Amino acid sequence: MTALEQVQEISFQEKLRLMEAIWDQIAREGGNSEVPQWHEEILNECERLLAAGDATFIDWEDAKARIKAAVE
Repeated sequence: MTALEQVQEISFQEKLRLMEAIWDQIAREGGNSEVPQWHEEILNECERLLAAGDATFIDWEDAKARIKAAVE
């Protein structure tokens, strides 16, 4: 049985504990992976928009509703 299959078999609470353990391990390893170029470009564009005063923001509840609508 693969690790993914094992994860699919455990309870929701066990999955949360597993995710927490994985994030703790990632935090301990500390940034050992490079940011992909496409992600860096997006972050740079966001910084440019903020510096130019051209960034727009939406309410978090509205953002969640838009994301939910997009994936349904």
